[in-house]
Amino acid sequence: MRFPDRKVLLLLFAVLLLVTATYGNHFHNGFHFDDFHTVTTNPYIRDLRNIPLIFKDADTFSTLPANRGWRPLVTASLAIDYAIAKGLKPGYFQTSDFCWFLVQLCLMFALFRHILDFARPSPVNRWIALFATALYGVHPAMAETVNYIIQRGDIYSTLAVIAGLLLYIRWPERRGQGLYLFPVLVGLLSKPPALVFPAILFTYLLLFEDIRPMRAIARCLPSLLLSIGMGALSGAMTPKSYDPGAWPAHDYRITQPLVALRYFRSFFLPLQLSADTDHIAETSIFHGYAWLGVIFVIALIAAAIYCGRKRQLRPIAFGIYWYILALLPTSVFPLAEIENDHRMFFPFVGLVLALVYAAALLIRPEDSTARRIGAVVACTLILAAAAHGTRLRNVVWLNEESLWFDVTLKSPQNGRGLMNYGLTQMEKGDYVRALNYFNRAVEFSPDYYVLEINLGIANGALNNDAEAERHFARSLELAPTDAQALYFYAYWLRDRGRLTEAIQNLNADIESNPAYLDARYLLMWIYHDMGDTASLQRTASDLLAQFPGDDIAQTWLAGKVPPP
Repeated sequence: MRFPDRKVLLLLFAVLLLVTATYGNHFHNGFHFDDFHTVTTNPYIRDLRNIPLIFKDADTFSTLPANRGWRPLVTASLAIDYAIAKGLKPGYFQTSDFCWFLVQLCLMFALFRHILDFARPSPVNRWIALFATALYGVHPAMAETVNYIIQRGDIYSTLAVIAGLLLYIRWPERRGQGLYLFPVLVGLLSKPPALVFPAILFTYLLLFEDIRPMRAIARCLPSLLLSIGMGALSGAMTPKSYDPGAWPAHDYRITQPLVALRYFRSFFLPLQLSADTDHIAETSIFHGYAWLGVIFVIALIAAAIYCGRKRQLRPIAFGIYWYILALLPTSVFPLAEIENDHRMFFPFVGLVLALVYAAALLIRPEDSTARRIGAVVACTLILAAAAHGTRLRNVVWLNEESLWFDVTLKSPQNGRGLMNYGLTQMEKGDYVRALNYFNRAVEFSPDYYVLEINLGIANGALNNDAEAERHFARSLELAPTDAQALYFYAYWLRDRGRLTEAIQNLNADIESNPAYLDARYLLMWIYHDMGDTASLQRTASDLLAQFPGDDIAQTWLAGKVPPP
């Protein structure tokens, strides 16, 4: 195994400094969106003793049953960060994610350098690999994954695939021991896209080790068996309550080639990045621009096949295949969102290699000094522009208000985005403005139970009690056992003095969603207001029996009143 010389290490260190400077304004950014049910309200990450349970029970991933997938390494890492931070301090979580992002960049550079040296041995390759790594590191499309704490699963799984492939490549004498499979296993415990590792390895073997397809399949068999086994285990571990809220499978899948084209466009023009897009699924290949996406994918595959026939062009082919393969998991399995910015994180590893290397081939050794200087200036300007764009995206991810305001601008027909921006106004006490955004959201999301909950809260705050109760009832009609629907209706009932009904709703909430601790907290407050000390103590004891160390329950049991 050949290690890079000191000069190369210094250059790589400079790239890491550039990326760190670019993300220097993100470390104080807060929790967002899915972070709330997987991190901030998740009782299982508050005690390291829960880590064995985290690997055995997918219910520990989220307080919302519909969002419970089996990603044990992600949840375990959150528990470790929580312990280090001694609480929910987002800076610690952001720093943890960013450090692993830097590790990924180091491994990307090593992988790129090896592939380029195979195709065209040259001292220039280190510069190409460095620029490709730097561009990926500061590209605005990566900002969502780096800023969005729960999406650390993308960082872990992408890093794992790169590490597994690099170990396989750079340590050939140890392939039989299967050491390269360990990082792959780590990736599979983090997020499903790591399942494509065998296909990426197969592509590498065909392009760079020049072996026959059947022999390549045989070499991929250990990783294939691991992926199949872990995929089956993940499916078995995923609770029946899991509901991705997916589009119809046919509509979702025929739209994905167009999504691949949009992602490709975002590599060059990342101007419409949005935390929650308003694009919808097409119903036919001939509807909208779905046909253009199909043509694009066909053209990509044709380009990869052509480049794969020439040794010098094989890095381009490999990068294209990586891009396509990394998109497959989110293209084949229907999800609630047609596209997400964080889904570009894994595919762009291959895309940046293919495009940067293709551009580098345009610069020849015999070119004039002026043209070479022009290339250096162009690369510098590209990195500067990308870094500036990423810093702007970091500002967008500062807090919920800045994030969702950006969504209302970029995705004005996204009902959830309009609702979430309305929530930030409601938190400021501006219920009239919040209600305006909620009513606008109804046009695009008429059957969204969370929107109905928030319409109930806003109307209740404005003393429109009949309208408030109608919306709470509608939310329970759409999601009868949802933790939030039961909780917020109970909260409203408590404020209206209807304590018996509130208690009934909270008990139903606790029975169906025991990890949603807000319901227990509210129930204890109601018992406190009623002077029912016995029921309060019983509720606190039950909570501690299931979640030892809960501060609020301990406070109640000590005969003290916790902060409201």
